[in-house]
Parts: sequence; structure tokens; C-alpha cells
Amino acid sequence: MAVVAEFTFNPFQENTFIVYDDTKECIIFDPGCVSPSEKDQLTTFISSAGLTPVRLINTHCHLDHVFGNKFVSETYNLPLEIHEGELAVLKAVPQICQMYGIAYPEPSPMPERFIEEGELIQFGETTLKSLFTPGHSPASLSFYCEENAFIIAGDVLFQSSIGRTDLPGGDFATLIDSIKTQFYPLGDDVRVYPGHGPSTTIGREKKMNPYLNM
Repeated sequence: MAVVAEFTFNPFQENTFIVYDDTKECIIFDPGCVSPSEKDQLTTFISSAGLTPVRLINTHCHLDHVFGNKFVSETYNLPLEIHEGELAVLKAVPQICQMYGIAYPEPSPMPERFIEEGELIQFGETTLKSLFTPGHSPASLSFYCEENAFIIAGDVLFQSSIGRTDLPGGDFATLIDSIKTQFYPLGDDVRVYPGHGPSTTIGREKKMNPYLNM
């Protein structure tokens, strides 16, 4: 059975996720840890739970989701994996930090492999399927676990909201289409773990999310 551990990091209150199963292998998604205490929180959990990180994946490459890439990559000797369409976003992070007046904590490593739409992400006894869900960013990926009915959704869908679409590569119509074509068919009971805020379900958002009922 796959388990999702959640950590909220950095001034943007970004959700970092560790997904692991009974084998103790795990994937680290979107490490946003910046401060020493945040990094310690992440590594302490991994150590205390006896986990072995085997993959480092970004759902998308906006600054708040990549702050901890270098730390995680070097600590656990993991190559970064993203969708190829997010490469320009990753490369622009230093400039975006400057625009926000934020010191760029540590330069992210460049990806060593690209994840394709529909690719099966396997670790331990768990399989996740990559879903292509652009709109918030040009090539955001979400990761669906059919066996345990959850999605690591990045900034695609939030509780009662959606990812902002006014950033470069964002598009409102594209994002809504991603949610309705990629998430809706999975079923109302599927739990959504978003990049910010509390988890939700597809069914709740279909009924109550104002952006999906305009």
C-alpha cells in the first residue's frame, strides 16, 4: 500500500510529498525545502521511517517547487526528472526569483531524464501513472496511483480553487480541460494532493469548486 507524507515548506507554503510503500522505497516530489530546519525535517522523516529515496520528480518547475532540488539530489544521489516541456521554466527560476526579490537559495541541477505523458513510474511495489496536465505551467505532470486512489497533482487543482494561469505558459482554458479530461474520469473518490493547501477529492471539487462550475 502506498502512503503519502506531506510537508509544507518555504514562504510560498508549498507542499512537498514523499510517497512510499511497504518496501520502504520512496519518491520525493517537488522538494521545496529552503531553510536548514526544513531540510532537517525532510531528512529526519526519511531516516526515522527507514526510507530509501529512489527518485526525485518535479510535477512542474515553478520556483517554490524546486528550491530543494539540489539538496535532495546531492543528499540521496538522485537525478532530477521532469517533463521536457518544463525545462525552460526551470532555467528561468533565477530570473523569477530576482523579479520576486527572493534570494535564489541553491541552483537546481538540470534534469537527467524526461518523463513522458502516460509513463508508468514504478518503485517498490507501487506504480504511478503520469498524466499530462498543462495550464498552470506549460507541461505540468500529475501522478496517479490507481491502486490507492490518489493523485500527486502539483498546482493543477486545489480545494475550492485551481492553479493560477497568469504566469508564463499558463492558460485558463487549458487548465480546465486538463482537470476535466485527466482527473474527472478517475472517479469522484480519488484523493487529490495539491501543491498548496489541504487535500481534497475529485468529487468534492466537481460539486463545490467555483472555477469548475463557471
